[in-house]
Amino acid sequence: MTDTVQHPVQHPVEPRTEPVLHVMQPWLGEEEVAAVAEVIRSGWVAQGPRVAAFEAAFAESQQAAHAVAVSNCTTALHLALVVAGIGAGDEVVVPSFSFVATANAPTYVGAVPVFADVDPATGNVTPATIAAAVTARTRAVIAVDQGGMPLDLRAIRAWCDPLGITVIEDAACAAGSTAHGRPAGSEAEIAAWSFHPRKVLTTGEGGMLTTSRADWAERARRLREHAMSSSAAERHASVLAPPESYSEIGFNFRMTDIQAAVGLVQLSRLPAMVARRRELAARYADVVAELPGLRLVADPAWGTSNFQSCWLEVLDDHPMDREELMAHLAGAGISARRGIMAAHRQPAHAHRDHVPLPVTERLTDRTVILPLFHQMTESELTRVCDALGAAWRA
Repeated sequence: MTDTVQHPVQHPVEPRTEPVLHVMQPWLGEEEVAAVAEVIRSGWVAQGPRVAAFEAAFAESQQAAHAVAVSNCTTALHLALVVAGIGAGDEVVVPSFSFVATANAPTYVGAVPVFADVDPATGNVTPATIAAAVTARTRAVIAVDQGGMPLDLRAIRAWCDPLGITVIEDAACAAGSTAHGRPAGSEAEIAAWSFHPRKVLTTGEGGMLTTSRADWAERARRLREHAMSSSAAERHASVLAPPESYSEIGFNFRMTDIQAAVGLVQLSRLPAMVARRRELAARYADVVAELPGLRLVADPAWGTSNFQSCWLEVLDDHPMDREELMAHLAGAGISARRGIMAAHRQPAHAHRDHVPLPVTERLTDRTVILPLFHQMTESELTRVCDALGAAWRA
């Protein structure tokens, strides 16, 4: 008689019938395809007439005096610091609760980023959190509209301006948000914008610098193109191109006409995209209001958000912590994301001294960004809401 080995019965795993629900999808269509094709047929694909048109249209949309298109928001922040005269030995107050580019930008000009805490409701810096981080060496503040939630720039400038501290608005996420009844960034002396695919308005990659100062705009236009005395478009328009000169060290921070063509179409879509995102966020808010232990980010008293990121905070009385909730959502095929990083914890900046940052650390550890995008269907929204409800009941 031979021994037999008992093997456990292997039950087949049910294949998932629903596709993974991603946290973000850009809204791009045939209009963008046609716009790019037109640029390619024109033979002018580098920085040229479409870039100029996009700058003018974006400035009008955001009620800005001047707009300068650049390669991305990080280069816009870099240029903003340069034209504002920030340099070696200066300190720049920045929120730690932001993508690391906000803290990186001051280092490009030899300045030192100094981390400030944020408001627990909005995730943005305030006059009080800035004041706690300011020293005698502070020359500038980079204030972020985090996730599209508009900051109270008026209050911040009322505190900083009398001290001679330049306020740079990092409006990377804020196209379509409003503050005090005007577009976000419209009251900034200088602001930087992002058109990354995660943003509401995208050009693939790309960014914009807006400013109320003509001299800053003029210098930024030169600096983005190696600080040449005449632009490529001006030289192209001349049969006998004038000799160019380079008055200072510049950069290659140009946007292409291909990107700008996409941006012009996207700008025409912006009102519809923001309206849809706010509708979806309101639906999330209704559901979350019935689930103790969760807090969804909401409009501040002074403005409205485009909900570029729709994040919720997992509180102490929720049955799951943030990591457990994300795992639960992933099990339902829902790809949420951890909330905004704390830059002061990253290896590149961990050596820096800073004031206590309890709100930053709490929000970084407890927030989740929920799926939200223009094309989101009712069934996809219901999937997320049902998963959140099931997590609470668990």
